[in-house]
Amino acid sequence: MSNNKFYYFSLGLNYKECERLYQAGFLHVVVAAESGHRVQLPIDRLRPFVTPSGLQGRFKLTTNSTNKILTFERIS
Repeated sequence: MSNNKFYYFSLGLNYKECERLYQAGFLHVVVAAESGHRVQLPIDRLRPFVTPSGLQGRFKLTTNSTNKILTFERIS
């Protein structure tokens, strides 16, 4: 039986708001999952999803029993 945990959340940031993802000193961001959990993510996990229109979409984070990130993907 798998002890993986799944967190779903939506992001809607314009490109200007995404500039903070590239500033020195910022390593993590805290997001609110649809389940109500607060999840801390390394900023480098978000950067690949930034487009000229910003960071938009619904995301799925999968972690193992020790909260190590297994997958992080945009699902819509």
